[in-house]
Amino acid sequence: MSGLTGEERDLLAPVEREPILAHTLEWAAINSGTANMQGLAAMAERLAAAFSALPGEVRLADPAPVEKVDGQGRPRAVPHGRHLVLSVRPEAARRVILTGHMDTVYAADHPFQTCDWLDANTLHGPGTADMKGGLAVMLAGLAAYERANSKLGPALGYDVLINSDEETGSLSSAPLIADLARGKLAALTYEPALPGGQMARARPGSGNYAVVVHGRSAHAGRNPEEGRNAVLAAGDLALRLAAMRRPGLSVNPARIEGGAPNNTVPDLAILHFNMRPGTSELAAEAQAFIKAAVAEVSAAHEVHMHLHGQVSRPPKAISPATEALYGVVSKAAADLGQPMSWKDTGGVCDGNNIAACGVPVLDTMGALGGAIHSPDEFLLADSLDARARLTALVLHRLDRHGVLPA
Repeated sequence: MSGLTGEERDLLAPVEREPILAHTLEWAAINSGTANMQGLAAMAERLAAAFSALPGEVRLADPAPVEKVDGQGRPRAVPHGRHLVLSVRPEAARRVILTGHMDTVYAADHPFQTCDWLDANTLHGPGTADMKGGLAVMLAGLAAYERANSKLGPALGYDVLINSDEETGSLSSAPLIADLARGKLAALTYEPALPGGQMARARPGSGNYAVVVHGRSAHAGRNPEEGRNAVLAAGDLALRLAAMRRPGLSVNPARIEGGAPNNTVPDLAILHFNMRPGTSELAAEAQAFIKAAVAEVSAAHEVHMHLHGQVSRPPKAISPATEALYGVVSKAAADLGQPMSWKDTGGVCDGNNIAACGVPVLDTMGALGGAIHSPDEFLLADSLDARARLTALVLHRLDRHGVLPA
C-alpha cells in the first residue's frame, strides 16, 4: 500500500473483515423485499441500532405517498417502508452524503432466503452484494474514519440515507434524497461494483409508465364493429414505442394487462413500459413522442388513453466535479493496491437522483460480487474490508483537502 502517509496507515489498521461479514450475514438473513413491510421494519430497526454507534442522530423518515396503476386501471396507494437517516455534524461547512438501500428484490415468499458458502471467499445469499454487504462496508468505513479522527476533531460532516424502495425506483424516497443531497461536496453510494469489479461512470435515465386504455365492449360474433378493442390499441401503441428505440434511447414495452373472454371485444387494457434515455434532451424528446403517440393511437382506434408515469431517475452525466471525485477515489484505490477501471452502464440507481441535484457522485462503492437480482447472487468476502478501507481513506482525504481538486 504505497502512497499512504503514516496517519493514513493508522486510520486503516483497525479495519477487519470479520465484523463487516457478521453484519452482512445478520442483515442478509432478514427478508426485506420492497413490499415486505414487516421485514423492512425489522431491517430498519437493526440498521438504526448499528448506525447509532456513529456520532449524530438516527431517525426513521416516513415515505412520501406513491400511487401505482392496478389491474383495473385505477391508481392506488402503495405502502412503503420508512427510510433511515443519520446526520453527523450538521453544522459543518463541508458535508457529504452516503447512500444505500435496505430493500431487496426478493419477496417474502421467494425461495431464495438463506446464505451458504460456495468457497472460502464466495458467499451466496439474497442481498449479499445488493446491498447488505454494501451497507456493512459503509458502516465500517465511517467507523474507521471517526475513530482515527476523534483526537483531531474531523471537520467533515455527512448524512447517511438508507432508503426502503430503491429496487422499485425510489419513488417514496426521491424527495428525501433531493433534500439531503442539496449542497453536498460529494456523494458515495454503495451499489455493488459492476461485473469484474469495474466502477460505473455515466448512467441513462429511467422512467416506468402505464397507459390505461378504455375501449368499448361488444359481442365478438354478433356486432364486433360496434366495439373498440382496447388490447388492439395497446398493441399498436407498444409497436410505436418500440420503434422509437435508437442509440442512447432504450424503450421496453413489458406487459399488457386486461382483455376479455374470447367472445367479447375487450374494453380495458393496460400497457406497461420502461424508457431509458441517455441524455436530458433525449428524455424530453421521447416524452413528447409518447404523448403524440398516445393521441394518435387514441384517435385511430377511437379509445380513451390515460398516461401515467415519468422519467423518475434523470440521466447521470459526468461533470468536471464528478471527474474530480473519480480522481480522488482512483488515487485512494491505487494507494491501497486496488486499481480501478471505469465503465458506462445501462443500469440506474439513486446516484442518478443525486447527480440531478448537481452533486458529484460515485455510486458503486459497495462490495464486489455478481448475479444480483437472481437466486445465484453472491458476494466476494475479501472485498468487504478492502472497500471499507477505501471509504475511510476517501473521507479522510476529502476532509484534509477541503475541496475536490480542479
